[in-house]
Amino acid sequence: MGFNLPLRYSLKLEMTVVTTMTKSITLIFLLLLVSCAEDPIQSGNAADNDYQKTLQEQLITAKSGDVITIPEGVHAITRGLSLKVDGVTIKGAGMDKSILSFKDQIQGSEGLMITASNIILADFAVEDTVGDAIKINECENLIIDGVRTEWTNGPDTDNGAYGLYPVQCSNVLIENSVAIAASDAGIYVGQSDQVIVRRSRAEYNVAGIEIENTTNADVYDNIATNNTGGVLVFNMPNLPKPGFGTRVFNNQIFANNTENFAPAGGAVAGVPAGSGVLINSNDQVEIFENDIRDNNTANIIISSFFATTYTDRSAQPDFDPYPEAIYIYDNQFSGGGSSPDGMELKALKLAMYGLNGSFPDIIWDGIANEDLLVDGALPADKAICIEGESVVLLNVDMGRDFANVTDDMSNHRCSLPKLPAVQLALSRTE
Repeated sequence: MGFNLPLRYSLKLEMTVVTTMTKSITLIFLLLLVSCAEDPIQSGNAADNDYQKTLQEQLITAKSGDVITIPEGVHAITRGLSLKVDGVTIKGAGMDKSILSFKDQIQGSEGLMITASNIILADFAVEDTVGDAIKINECENLIIDGVRTEWTNGPDTDNGAYGLYPVQCSNVLIENSVAIAASDAGIYVGQSDQVIVRRSRAEYNVAGIEIENTTNADVYDNIATNNTGGVLVFNMPNLPKPGFGTRVFNNQIFANNTENFAPAGGAVAGVPAGSGVLINSNDQVEIFENDIRDNNTANIIISSFFATTYTDRSAQPDFDPYPEAIYIYDNQFSGGGSSPDGMELKALKLAMYGLNGSFPDIIWDGIANEDLLVDGALPADKAICIEGESVVLLNVDMGRDFANVTDDMSNHRCSLPKLPAVQLALSRTE
C-alpha cells in the first residue's frame, strides 16, 4: 500500500527529418516551450492545498451529527488536523481509496488529533505522519472501522510512534482496520476501559497490538505478523490507572520477528524480536484459542517490570510490577523459540536445548512478589496457569541471573475463573 504519485502527461512528437538550420531551431524552441508548460503535478498540489483547507474548515466548524466525507484520492496534508466537537463522523471511500498523505508534513505532532466523544472514523487512511497517525484523547464512545495507518517507507526508527492511538477513553471499538510500520505500536489502547479490538491487521510495527494500563479489553479475530512483538498486554508505572482484565483469543499471531526499531529508552524498546504475545506486569489476562506460531524468541513471554529496559525505573508506591492471575489454555502452538533475541537468551537456549533445539512455547522471567509465595508458589488466585499437556512454561529465573532455570510445571497445571466478555455501550457492536 504505497503512496501513488500523480501521473505526468506525456508528449509524443513525430517529425520528419529536417535539413535546414531554421527548422531545427524552431523545433528546439517548441520543445522548450512544452517543457516549461504548467506541470500537472504542480496543478495537483494546488488542488490538494484547496482540499486541505476544505478539510480543516470542516473539522473546525463541525457540529454534532455532521458527517465529514473524505473523497477518493491521495490528498497531500502538510499540517496536523484536529477535531474538538462531539458526535462527528469522518468517513472515506475505503482505506485504499481515500488517503490523507502527510509525507510533506511541516507542522503538528500528529496527523489527526481528536479530543471529543461519540466519534466514528471509517474507511480512510492516514500515511507518513511526523508523529502519531490518529490520536484520540479522553473520549467516550469511539468506533474506528476500516481505517489504515501506515508509514510507507517500512520499519524505521524515525517513523511516528503510534498508528491508531486512543488513550484515556471508554467504550472503544476498533475493527476491520490496518496498522503498518509504527515505531512503537500500530494499534494501541492505553489507560482506557471497555475496549474491543477485532478483525484487524497489525504488521511491521514494533508492537502490533498493545493494550496498556487498560481494564476490560477483548482482542480477537486479528492478525499480528511481522512485528517485533505481536500482541502486548502491559502495565506501566506513573500512569493514572492500572490495567487488568484482558482477553486475547481467536487471533493469528505468527512470525513476529522484525528487528526492534523503537527509539531507545521507551517502554517497547526492550521487546525482544520474535515475541508472539508479551504480558508485562499485568493481571487477570486470558490467552486462549489463538494460533500462535513461528515467533523466534518465544510464542508467549510473561515478564515483570524488572525485566524491561524502560529507562524510568521510578514508580508510584502502589504500582504492582508483577504479572499475576495469567490463564493460558486451548491455544494452537507450532514453531517458535528457535532463535531468541539477545545474547543471554541465545546462550540459555543453546545450553538447554542445543544448537538445533528451541525454547518451549512459554517463557516466564520468574520474578514474582516474594511476599506472596507459599512454598515457592503463588497463591491459587494469582497463579500463572497453563492448560494443555504438551504446553510447557520455562521459568528462566531472571531475577537470580538464570541460576535456577526450570520447566517444572507442578505450580502451573491449574485453572482460573474465566473473565466475562466485554460489553460495549455503543449503538453498533455486532
